[in-house]
Amino acid sequence: MNYQWMLVDLDETVYPTSNGLWEEIGNRINLYLLEKMHFQPDEIPDIRTRLYREYGTTLRGLMALYEIDQEDYLNFVHDIPLDRFLQPSPDLKEMLARYRLKKFIFTNADRNHAIRVMEKLDILDCFDGIIDIFDITPFCKPQIQAYHIAMDIAGVTFPEECVMIDDRIINLETARQVNFSTVMVGDRDSGQNTHLRIKKLDELPQVLPYNLTGKYHG
Repeated sequence: MNYQWMLVDLDETVYPTSNGLWEEIGNRINLYLLEKMHFQPDEIPDIRTRLYREYGTTLRGLMALYEIDQEDYLNFVHDIPLDRFLQPSPDLKEMLARYRLKKFIFTNADRNHAIRVMEKLDILDCFDGIIDIFDITPFCKPQIQAYHIAMDIAGVTFPEECVMIDDRIINLETARQVNFSTVMVGDRDSGQNTHLRIKKLDELPQVLPYNLTGKYHG
């Protein structure tokens, strides 16, 4: 297969879970539910689990049930000093630059957060664009409609020539439904064996050799 497009998740994919950033985002989500939504602390874990299962993200569930302001929520939960968690990654930057295909971040976060993360890792110029939650609203990953919107934005004309990289098995399962190839990052859902697997993104050449990517479009 000669791949022409690459869609890459952001949080817990371009950086490892172990660096603590996603945990801090989770703490900010909990704080939003406590301070803004006035839920009791002991209710919050179950609320988040239920919203994730039923709506795909806490945000989408809160929007559907409580009509919260999407931008206010995202600004609140991403109000984090990223320097505590992220530093430039020359090896990651070099690896991404060697893939001669169109590359897009595809995230349920917002563009501002994606840019901040990518700037801290020094990989912003490795990508042709960002497909964020505002682009795919009212949908989100893993809803299949979000993937069709992403394909339109990225200009994916042949889904079988697109590879998607994500840390969530549920997101990759939908990607398979639209005929993408898939790469799972991290150790989550380790029992699943239907996707190529790497522990961290800079290991990608182990499962996707550079010579499997087509001529760069950009």
